[in-house]
This record gives sequence, C-alpha cells and structure tokens, in this order.
Amino acid sequence: MKARILLLLFILSPLCAVFAQSAKTYLVKSPDGKINIAVNAGASVNWSVKYGDKDVIVPSEISVTLDNGEVLGKNTAIKKISQHTLADDFATPFYKKDRVKDTFNQLTILFKGDYGLNFRAYNDGVAYQFFMEKKGEVTVVNEEANFNFKDDDKVFLPFANDYRNKDKFNNSFEAHYDRLNISAVKKDTLAFLPVLVDLGDAVKAVILEADLQNYPGMYLTPGGGNNLHGVFAPVPTEEFVSRLNYAVKSRANYIAKISGMSALPWRVVTISNEDRQLADNDMVQRLAEPSKIDEADLSWIKPGKVAWDWWNDWNISHVDFKAGINVPTYKYYIDFAAANKLEYIIIDEGWSDDHDLNISKLDVQAIVDYGKQKNVGVILWSTWHAIIRDTEGLFAKFAQMGVKGFKIDFIDRDDQKAVFSLYEIAALAAKHHLMVDYHGMYKPSGMERTWPNIINAEGVKGLENMKWGVPNQPEYDVTIPFVRMMAGPMDYTPGGMRNATKDAWRPVNANPMTQGTRCHQMAMYTIFEAPLQMLADNPTIYMKEQESTDFIAAVPTTFNQTVALDGSVGDFVSIARRHGNTWFAGAMTNWDARDITIDLSFLGPGTYKATIFEDGQNANKDATDYTRKVITVTAKDKLPIKMASGGGWTGRFDKE
Repeated sequence: MKARILLLLFILSPLCAVFAQSAKTYLVKSPDGKINIAVNAGASVNWSVKYGDKDVIVPSEISVTLDNGEVLGKNTAIKKISQHTLADDFATPFYKKDRVKDTFNQLTILFKGDYGLNFRAYNDGVAYQFFMEKKGEVTVVNEEANFNFKDDDKVFLPFANDYRNKDKFNNSFEAHYDRLNISAVKKDTLAFLPVLVDLGDAVKAVILEADLQNYPGMYLTPGGGNNLHGVFAPVPTEEFVSRLNYAVKSRANYIAKISGMSALPWRVVTISNEDRQLADNDMVQRLAEPSKIDEADLSWIKPGKVAWDWWNDWNISHVDFKAGINVPTYKYYIDFAAANKLEYIIIDEGWSDDHDLNISKLDVQAIVDYGKQKNVGVILWSTWHAIIRDTEGLFAKFAQMGVKGFKIDFIDRDDQKAVFSLYEIAALAAKHHLMVDYHGMYKPSGMERTWPNIINAEGVKGLENMKWGVPNQPEYDVTIPFVRMMAGPMDYTPGGMRNATKDAWRPVNANPMTQGTRCHQMAMYTIFEAPLQMLADNPTIYMKEQESTDFIAAVPTTFNQTVALDGSVGDFVSIARRHGNTWFAGAMTNWDARDITIDLSFLGPGTYKATIFEDGQNANKDATDYTRKVITVTAKDKLPIKMASGGGWTGRFDKE
C-alpha cells in the first residue's frame, strides 16, 4: 500500500462561529492543479468547474428539499469549512486492474441545520455529495442537481424510450445514443446515466452517479439555457405483476425516505482531453462504499465464462435428443463448457414458473450434480419479483442444492425500492455464497465494489437485440466503452458466430446474426468489462468454429492491468489488458472500414508470441472471414491494423 496522506486544514477559525448568508466562494483544486471547483454558498449553493481555462460546468444550483419545508442549500449559514487530501490505493479483486489509485483533494462544508456538502477534485474529474446529520428519518421530496454548460454543446444521450405499463420510470435502460445539441433535446424526455458531453477542443465530460444505495437513480432532462438537470423516480405506493415485470401503479409525492444520518449518492463529472482516457476511468470504483464481504472470504466468488442457452434458442443439432429446456440439453451444454474450460452454464427462462421458483419444470438437481462431475457450475435465471417473494428461503434452498448464483432479470426500475432491493438481495446472496448477475437493470454505479458477489450487470443494449432488429449496432459497440462502461461492468453477452455485413444482416430469433465481423465479436471479450462473461451462441456452432472458440474461451474476465490504447467515441476503440504475464488486446470499428496502429509499448521486456485474429481479405463481403496468424513481437513494435466495415482485431501475447 502506498503512503496514506491525510491533511486537515480548518480554514475558518472559531469552530462555533455561524456565518451570515452573504455569499462566499470556496475553491478546491485537483492534485495536479488542472481542475478547479468553485463553490458559492449564500442564499443558495452553486458549483462550477474549470479544466484549465475551459469551463466544464458553469454556476449550477444544487439543493435537497425535505417534506417539512426545509431546503438544504437555501439561505445557508456555514458552521465549518475543512479540506483534506488523500493519496492512497485499494485492492480490486474482480476488476479490470488489481489496484485502483485514490488521490483527491476534498472540500467539506458543514451548514447550520445539520447537513453538509463534500466536493472532491481528482485529476480526471469531480464529484459532490450532500450528507445529513439529523435525528430520525427524513423524507426527501426532491433533489435539485443541475449541470449548466457555457455553450450549446453536443451530448450523447441514451433516452428512456420503452416505457412499460405507462410509467415513464419503468424501462429497460437500453438505448442507442442520440447525438444532439443541448438545445435540441426535447422537454420532458428522460435520459439515463451515464451521459457524455462534448465540450469541444477534444475535452469531454461524462455525467455519472456513484454509491447509489438507498435512493433513486438520476435521470437527466433539459431545462432553460444550456442546462441538464436531475429527475428522480418517486417512491412506489402500489405495485402489480405485469407479465415478467413487477410494475408500479401509483407513486408518492416524494423520492425517498432515508435515515437522517445519510449521505446521498455522489454526483460525478469525469473530464478528459483524449477519448481513450474515458475507456480506463476508475471514478465510480473510488466513490463506491468498500466491500462488505471480508477480503479473506472471497474464494467462493469465481469470475468466469458461461455457456448460455437463451440467445441461441437452445438450438443445438446433430444430437440424439430433442433440444430444449430439458436435462439432456443442459448436460450437453455442460459437456461443451467442460471441454472448453468454461466455468459455468446458465439455465435461463423457462425452467420454473416465472413468479414462483418453487414450481420447477426441470430436474435442476440432476443438472447441478452432473455439472459437479464436470467441474462446471450452474447459474439459475429468475425474475426480480420471484426472488423478492422469499429471498432468504430461495437462496438457502438453491445454495444447498449446489447452485452457484442467480441471473436476476426484469427489474427495469431504479426508484428507491428497486435500488435498495438489489443491495438487500446481494447481501442475502453473499450470506449463502451465491453470486448475482443483475440483468434488466440500471447502470451498476459501484455496487459491485460494495458487494463483490455482484458479478455483472446489464443496463446496456446488448447482443440480445440482434434477435429483433436494431440499426447501427457497431457504432453503439464503439460508443459504450467510453460512456456506459464508465459506470461498471456490462452484461452485453457477446460471442455470436453468424456474423453479417451491413447489407446482409437481418433479425432472426432461432439462429440470430450479429452486425459486423467475426473479429468484431471476438474483440469484445477483451474490450467489454464483464467478470461473468457469456458465450452467447450455441455449442454446435462453437464446435464448428473451434479456432475462434479456443481463443475467446481463453480470454480472462478480470485483469491485473488495463491500458486504453486509442479511440474516438462512436468511431473506434482499442484496449490492452494484462492477466498475469499474458497480455490481451482488442480493437473494434463502426461501419467505417479503418486502418489504425497498435503500439505494443504496453508489453514488458523480452519477446512475446502473438496469436492474432484479424478481418480477412473478404470480410467486407463475408463477415465471418478472418485470418489467424502467430508472430513474434516486442514492446518496440507497432502493428498496422486493417479493420473491415463493422470490423475488429484481437490478439493474445504470451511471454516467451
């Protein structure tokens, strides 16, 4: 561990003094001095951020309204100001690197009325957080979180556009990005986080939140001028089952009931002057609550890969049984997983009643027992509603059977009840040594640091959408590493082997195709963060494409080091990651064919055997076309890369 430095500076002298409402401005700078937060506190509290001479956030008012009429951040009287500096790092056992640096300067303002604000400046962004020191329970009616910009900047917005049960706060958190100037964003639309703002001059800001635990998630909507501001789902008062959803019929006139000693989630703005910096940012990890599971008791949490059934529609062939949701099919998936050294299979939708997991349509115990013989674990799918009916009882039952975890689906909400529920589920799962993959949910926002048994999360428009039909997925694929992935891991579920060009692709359910080349899919295993990563296609086609399968099956799902090599949001991305002494690298492009260079300076000393998959000469006509080659390289080499339309490139570098 690096030396920990904690410096407390009490700027205002007598601590008992309470200052008048005349506005005062307080500053806190990043450790490198390039980022400056200014906080103006008086009749209201405004914050602003500069990166060098560039305005990132211009003065923006923030406050919290309670049901007793008190507004935290209005008519302020300051009791105490303090600053401290931290230079530290911490272990991250299931992440894209094994340690995260945590270095910042913090300004804390304590106000009369038993509340305060923390402002942190890092070298790559800023964050603020309200906290309270009140007795009893408080009811939060609303939070005012404003992000004002100097100019009419272009923003990348994923809109909540598939409202379910006529409730705008009930949605799947899956959307391609609309690229709009702030002035063009329609009133009353809701964009879910993260949201990227292009400030010009290569500077980009991403708006996030972190340590979201017992509080609703934040959406953004436009206001007057160049404004985006927070909107929060009110607390549900009446719910009902609607197919697979546990939906909301009515909501209260407040957004949260919390302890009076609570801290609200961090409001975060990361800042970069190169797009590639966004693909290796640790802000959410830093701001999340540390693990609640003893570091000495993590051995039962095992990241890995999964042979998955649902995307490929249980569509295996050349077998002597009828494929489907039955024991022979899952034994076949287990045999495939064992042969390719995959750690798990998932038994997805259909094995039980959708809302009562005690009503089983499958001999799960027989499958689990067979998996034990083959050293392959079993993960079960469930709706959120089914799990929360008896979380403790169900986890005890299935853990006793030998199930390794649950993929919990159709949450589709981030109001206070839903958010709190996911932390509660994770805690009970940990008690029974079960891992959790949250599907059908919002961005993770650091929950996987607090509960490391949360091994993945969706909140991304992943490969499943190829079954139904969406345009321009390759552009989305090279956008999310710079935006969505900043919030945490993504259950994108890559690995489709029926790859298609832009003209040839069409939606197919039972034998789904992917947009872009084979190497585009293969590169996802290095580029996309996912401690629990799927092989989405069926064993039959993977065995036909064994050369590709061998490569992706051997890519780790967690790493010791990450180096973001190059990229441009929506255009292309290239990333290298190290696991032990072996490096993995991947690159992807949008529908534009592209030539780039991979600089191998990330390699250590010595020579490496590079096993490389690249788009074939005919990949622009047949997207399954690729070339595999093995070469010897060193850190001094630079590899020229040619990617076809919707193409990709990936490599493994073994030290000789």
